[in-house]
Amino acid sequence: MKKIHAKRISCFRRWSRKSYNAFASLHREVTIGVLSVSMSIVLLATETVAAQTVADSVPAMRLIRLDSLGVTASRPSPIPGAVSQTPIFDRAHAAAAPIQTLEAALRLSPSIDLRERGGKGVQADISTRGGSFDQTMVMLNGIRFTDARTGHQSHSLPIDMECVDGIDLIDGVPGVGAYAGAINIRTRPLWPSYLRLEASGGDYGYAYSNLSGALTKGRLTLFGAASLRRSEGYTENTDFDNLNAYLRLGYDAGKAGYFDAQGGYQNRRFGAHGFYSLAYPEQYEHTRTGLVSLRWYKTVGRLSLSASGSYRKNFDRFELVRDHPETVPYNYHNTDAAGAEFRAGLDWVAGRTSLGGDYAFDHIWSTVLGDPVADPDRKIPGTDSYYTKAKARHTGNVWLRHEKQFRQFDLSASGGVSFTPYGSSALWSASAGWNPVTGLRVEAGAAQSMRLPSFTDLYYTVPGYVSDPDLHPEQAITYRFGLQYDRSVWSTSAVVYYRSGRNIIDWIRAEGESDWRSMQITRLGTTGVELSGNYTPGGVVQVVTLSYGYLHTDKSSGSYISKYALDYMRHKVAALVTVKVLRHVTVSLTGSLYDRVGNYVDRDGKTYAYKPYFLLDGRVMWEKGGVRLYVDVTNLTNSRYFDFGGLRMPGTWATGGVALMIR
Repeated sequence: MKKIHAKRISCFRRWSRKSYNAFASLHREVTIGVLSVSMSIVLLATETVAAQTVADSVPAMRLIRLDSLGVTASRPSPIPGAVSQTPIFDRAHAAAAPIQTLEAALRLSPSIDLRERGGKGVQADISTRGGSFDQTMVMLNGIRFTDARTGHQSHSLPIDMECVDGIDLIDGVPGVGAYAGAINIRTRPLWPSYLRLEASGGDYGYAYSNLSGALTKGRLTLFGAASLRRSEGYTENTDFDNLNAYLRLGYDAGKAGYFDAQGGYQNRRFGAHGFYSLAYPEQYEHTRTGLVSLRWYKTVGRLSLSASGSYRKNFDRFELVRDHPETVPYNYHNTDAAGAEFRAGLDWVAGRTSLGGDYAFDHIWSTVLGDPVADPDRKIPGTDSYYTKAKARHTGNVWLRHEKQFRQFDLSASGGVSFTPYGSSALWSASAGWNPVTGLRVEAGAAQSMRLPSFTDLYYTVPGYVSDPDLHPEQAITYRFGLQYDRSVWSTSAVVYYRSGRNIIDWIRAEGESDWRSMQITRLGTTGVELSGNYTPGGVVQVVTLSYGYLHTDKSSGSYISKYALDYMRHKVAALVTVKVLRHVTVSLTGSLYDRVGNYVDRDGKTYAYKPYFLLDGRVMWEKGGVRLYVDVTNLTNSRYFDFGGLRMPGTWATGGVALMIR
């Protein structure tokens, strides 16, 4: 009889976050009895299951290859008190998909209503789960970079898809700034050390080039990228030029803690053919954005400490009539946004207790927005004119949070106070989770959220638009229930939510009027359902994903045409299929069907209802070693569609490119 030897598996009773723990398990299969959510400082960006699920609360870039380390953990949110976190893009699953821009990646999520005004990510509004673009917080590696002037600029981040490792939707964020949730974009290099060059071109004079790479030496990791993207435009006055530059540095200083710094610069010029008013087809915009942040993280026994600081500078020049300031004066804006945050967490017998606070300062110099300046002395760069208006505001939050895990159950609750120019407000959240069997998770939660009026909501009064400086903050309570099942190559999820909002801000137009007015709708109830499935067998069929989103909004106010809040995506279906047809050749298709609720006024002055449309994109890619060749075609069916009434989007658009990488 053959003697059978049972394989012995080591078990860690508790992960103590010591530097040698990960390496003690090399080439060994281990199990972990208790895993603290703060262990992410040990397995920073390692290529294991844990690395794919650990949040970017301490987002490092060093890649450490561990052999068969079976670790699973829930993903803590980079925002305290959030109810849940939903992944909406993963680079590992979508590497072969025809996705060239952040906007293309977001468009496939059932949680996102992505409304573009031009091709290739020139200008877009990001709305989450029934909210408007101003109600969505935008973060880069857990740092908030939302624009207080207007949500039209919040997505203007100096990164390309080559930098993006994943995108998450953080739902139920309490406090100031994220009425409908937050989008967190996570960056990470492809390898510890490499150099990558990509170039592509195609229809409408399109050209794109990107240089990126990383260098890892000991405790230091440096990651950077720069790109140029341009086009002559698919129709009159839709040309654009876009420059991005981004740098991220991570350093493990040992006893002094871990430091994570990032900085970037973006310069965009684009023809805005009727982007903000169909009556003016010759609009033009030029923006320059710079941002920087520094985060520090340190653990001392059971105590964890973190602090961060950030700054964002944005210049914007908007021309209602391109190159003709004598007809309509240009709108110049100069905004500053600074923020700071501190957190402390303690693990003890009753769970984990955290205390923290954050502060934000927003300031604008403008020719249109803000209060009049008595003696203008701030000169507009490149001109002989001065900013004539300005406005500043300070906001802050303090919060206390407690989390407890008991066997298959976990509970968390937070409470705090937000401080704004409109006074103080209580903020709170509560959530619970249950893991009855392996791979299945059931969760529920509720949270209060709020948003301050943007500077545009308060002060933008030009021909055709009338603002209201007496607007008040929007407030809401969101209730959410979710199911998620992950097993082997299958992943499915279902989410149901309801948001009760009041004092909703929107630009509306009453019947018979010609002006859009910034007003507050009394109440708005939003109900949503999201279903998604993911199949990754890894053979001939590489990836198959299918998702569906449904949304319904009830308004309790009069009859009018809404520009944003009541034009929402009622039904949305999206699918992705990637197939390996030859050894080095893959074919990937993305299809999406959109059915929008709402009306719009076209160039002829008549009111029309939005019609459903279908988009099909495809990519054929050959890849071997460090060489990749690809051909992309967007809108294969040449559908005539628009996300905003009257703004025609491009038809079929073909591009091709090559990427070379040295490791």
